[in-house]
Amino acid sequence: MSFLQKIQQPVFWKNVAKVAIPFFVVVTLISLIMNSSRDIFAGDFAAVNEANFTQGKWIRFWSIKVLISFFYGIWITNKKMA
Repeated sequence: MSFLQKIQQPVFWKNVAKVAIPFFVVVTLISLIMNSSRDIFAGDFAAVNEANFTQGKWIRFWSIKVLISFFYGIWITNKKMA
């Protein structure tokens, strides 16, 4: 079955969500730990907010993760669906 035929099926998008959402959560947690591990483990969430989300930084932070997760979900679902 071709990619265009797969994306027309509702089950394809359900499977994309099943893959992309957990991947998004894991990528977000790993990213936060890598960027602000010292502040997270110290309980200084104001510093975590300042480093990752203030002054428009949240747009780049979330958009990259959403796009990566979405395309990863499509790629894995396309590979696994017959």
